[in-house]
Amino acid sequence: MDSSLHELWHTTASGSPFQPAVGKGSQFLVGFVLLLIGLALTGGFAFNRSLVNLPVYGVPAGLAVAFGTVYMFCAVGVYV
Repeated sequence: MDSSLHELWHTTASGSPFQPAVGKGSQFLVGFVLLLIGLALTGGFAFNRSLVNLPVYGVPAGLAVAFGTVYMFCAVGVYV
């Protein structure tokens, strides 16, 4: 390994460890809330399907379900 890269690591990165935006203890709550929001937005979009409501309900619903699923996978694991 290049000595300059090793020195760079010790001067910058080793002093600031990675801190996630959502901690391990709150991943379940965040995932559950996102899934509930996604379900509610999906229901709102299902009642009034139109091209105008797609960016209002459809896209946020898809994103909330996607991120909620990932957070739930991180919180409880995947057991198949």
